[in-house]
Amino acid sequence: MAEIRRSDFLKLTTIGLLAASGLFSLGAILRFLGYETEASPKTEFNLGEAAKYPVGSRTVLPNIPALLIHTESGFTALSLLCTHLGCTVEQKMDGFICPCHGSQYNKNGSVLRGPAQEPLRNLRIEQTSTGQLILHTN
Repeated sequence: MAEIRRSDFLKLTTIGLLAASGLFSLGAILRFLGYETEASPKTEFNLGEAAKYPVGSRTVLPNIPALLIHTESGFTALSLLCTHLGCTVEQKMDGFICPCHGSQYNKNGSVLRGPAQEPLRNLRIEQTSTGQLILHTN
């Protein structure tokens, strides 16, 4: 049996370690590039039958978060995300207040006090031919 010289052993060990670290690094890079971010948030919500929301109602939809308003002229909706930094505003008797930085909005979503500069966003409502309400947040 042939003996391996020390310099050859060190050379083979170095090449083997370099190859292993290269493969490990390649695997890490491929995992990084193939990483799937969180699923895109849902942007379309079926709110059920329009008949569930009587004229004059203002229904908070906390899971979206949004406010569905039914007036004589139809349905409208407001996003309940503060336009300053996106915190969910809380409904008060005369409007909304942001618990994060104190922005205040009136009941129609207009800014009463900053730091928010923009009113609450209007959301699109669609009523299907079967009477279902679909809320679009995008």
